[in-house]
Amino acid sequence: MTTNVQQLEQLLAYTFHDRSLPVQALTHPSYLHEVSGSDGGDYQRLEFLGDAVLGLLLAEMLYIRYPDWDEGALSQLRSRLAGQDVLADRARRLGIGDFFLLGRGEEQTAGREKDSILADVLEALIAALYRDGGLQAARTLVGRLFEELADAPESLVLGRDSKSELQEFLSSNGYPLPEYRQVEESGPPHDRLFSFQILVGDTVVGTGQGKSKKIAQQAAAAGALDTLHSVRRQPV
Repeated sequence: MTTNVQQLEQLLAYTFHDRSLPVQALTHPSYLHEVSGSDGGDYQRLEFLGDAVLGLLLAEMLYIRYPDWDEGALSQLRSRLAGQDVLADRARRLGIGDFFLLGRGEEQTAGREKDSILADVLEALIAALYRDGGLQAARTLVGRLFEELADAPESLVLGRDSKSELQEFLSSNGYPLPEYRQVEESGPPHDRLFSFQILVGDTVVGTGQGKSKKIAQQAAAAGALDTLHSVRRQPV
């Protein structure tokens, strides 16, 4: 099985000088295990690089778009944009799933639709663009995929409701219900920024900022989930 690089280039609006790069970016480890004589690698090393390149370009995008936001607000939005569900959504919209090189097991278990693989391959493709055409080539694709979301953070729900997830987590683990407390409201009337804390009992477990109360509460809930999960993972 091979992948149609020329068709992929049309989707990306970019022509590669080194066509081994996109092929590697699309190759799942399971494929290499089943194909003898393959002299290419899988996407994992490119994914590592692409994660860093994507983080840089998202940081640049948000730094320019939101000159009045502090580091915390910028970091939260960048983290949300780079989340697996958002990356997978962007990969689906781009239509790269049809080009994956998968082993039989992944093919039979709908690997082309798995969020984890879609997100990883998108990062690998960003790295392939960076390696082949420099930062501007990667910047063009990242801008195309993420500018709309960066301009409207409230659109980042994508099926995820961190407030509901947090309430379910707390209830199932014997914690009291969360309290959302607004701690700050700043900025001009046309460009407000809200800050919220989440308390469980008397303990602050999450903070978040956003251009609306809803976005700020969702950001705080996502932060609280990260905090609580990390506490659970710590060794006793």
